[in-house]
Amino acid sequence: MTEGSPARRRPGPRSMLVLRIVVSAALLALVASKASNVDDAIPDQHHGLTILLLGGAVLTALVGVGLSAWRWQRVLLLFDVRVKIPALFSHYVVGLLVGNVLPSTIGGDVVRVARASNTLGSSEVSFGSVVLERLTGFVALPLLVFAGFAIRPSLIEHAHAWIALVIAVVTLALLALILFLAGHPRLAGRFAERGSWVRFIGAVHRGVERMRREPRLIWPVLGTALIFQVSQILMFGLIFRALDLDVPVAAVIAFCPAVLMLQVLPISFSGLGVREGALVLFFHSFGVSNTQAVAAGLLWWGCMIAVSMLGAPAFAVGNRHSSHKVSKEHA
Repeated sequence: MTEGSPARRRPGPRSMLVLRIVVSAALLALVASKASNVDDAIPDQHHGLTILLLGGAVLTALVGVGLSAWRWQRVLLLFDVRVKIPALFSHYVVGLLVGNVLPSTIGGDVVRVARASNTLGSSEVSFGSVVLERLTGFVALPLLVFAGFAIRPSLIEHAHAWIALVIAVVTLALLALILFLAGHPRLAGRFAERGSWVRFIGAVHRGVERMRREPRLIWPVLGTALIFQVSQILMFGLIFRALDLDVPVAAVIAFCPAVLMLQVLPISFSGLGVREGALVLFFHSFGVSNTQAVAAGLLWWGCMIAVSMLGAPAFAVGNRHSSHKVSKEHA
């Protein structure tokens, strides 16, 4: 850069948020433009059953958040910290509120880290536990994809089925790479005792190293992660049934995890547009119209919004000092 020339400014958080909202709007508009008839999303009969099924989807989303808090509690044991589930549940729903409802420049996981830091008394442990809790989901989701194809091998003959398998394999490969880097003593391990911001990388290393030294601690974490992801798949199943869509159970198990993996790509707001487009991609060959796929995606998001509203009171109060008891455990 020559003297006197203006410095190049990188896009700030607000610019990135605006860009993600624009991407979501564009993707939704693209999918909606190919929708044939809005009436496709309204079942012809069984309106009472439809309401009941949608209520079941909301309840399943609520149970899923409880399972997420349980999974987070299991991860915290890797750091010899025990926190009661109600405290973690409160932090989780606030994170969902920010991530799914509020157009904020910070993500829901960032809010969880900040609020949990107050409860745990350690920002490093909070960061490490949230990162590892997230990563466990990317073990369970690919396994569910493979399970769906194992239940019904003929699914591979459907259009775009191979994409779901590719997503699952790539996700596992990336996860393996991340865990290798995080667990390597000469890579992430050298930050374990450092100060400044690199100590957060060291916290993730300590959690991974603990799992490596004590494999018995992995199974409760993976078990709770699998149960949670099954609840997310069940939500899609209930919504498909509410829309009177005759989608095979095996297809829901095989393809919905791929949808969930795609929607976390940081290119849209709350997965909007990406999720609906993925549903069109995977379920069109099962007779699901574009309109129905968009409706299913928006209803899934609506269920999450309904549950995340439970975090509104805690969000309004702010991140005050938590009174929840935290105990240290020593292996």
